[in-house]
Amino acid sequence: MANNEVDILQMHDLRPAPGAKKSKTRVGRGEGSKGKTSGRGMKGTKARYQVRPGFEGGQLPLYMRLPKLRGFKSPFKVEFQVVNLDDLTKHFPNGGEVTVEALVNAGLVRKNQPVKVLGDGEVSAAYTITGVKSSASAKAKIEAAGGSIAE
Repeated sequence: MANNEVDILQMHDLRPAPGAKKSKTRVGRGEGSKGKTSGRGMKGTKARYQVRPGFEGGQLPLYMRLPKLRGFKSPFKVEFQVVNLDDLTKHFPNGGEVTVEALVNAGLVRKNQPVKVLGDGEVSAAYTITGVKSSASAKAKIEAAGGSIAE
């Protein structure tokens, strides 16, 4: 190669890195490598044949000892945090604007979960409740007291 020629890498020059191509061990093919017991040890069930996963030597298996799963649980069920009208009158006696954040700050509900107002109790003040669901009885009592409720 001359001094001003550049050696270009070509496809037929490519080779795998040394040690990158290793042949699979063929067990049970003579004493040289993994012959005789073929890596299964000496005697016993697992040396003679394979048993299925979960087999416990004839003992009643775990999956049969456990109770059967009965019924159905919907993955889409919405679990509401419940606030009764009694709780509202106790924590907000003067009425006014009540939001989900105010309920969280009062310690009535946990944050980032849907809230529903139920009609257990009486309402004396006018509440303007926003961002919550409500039962029909709670809505009727709040509107009768001069308040409003919106989702």
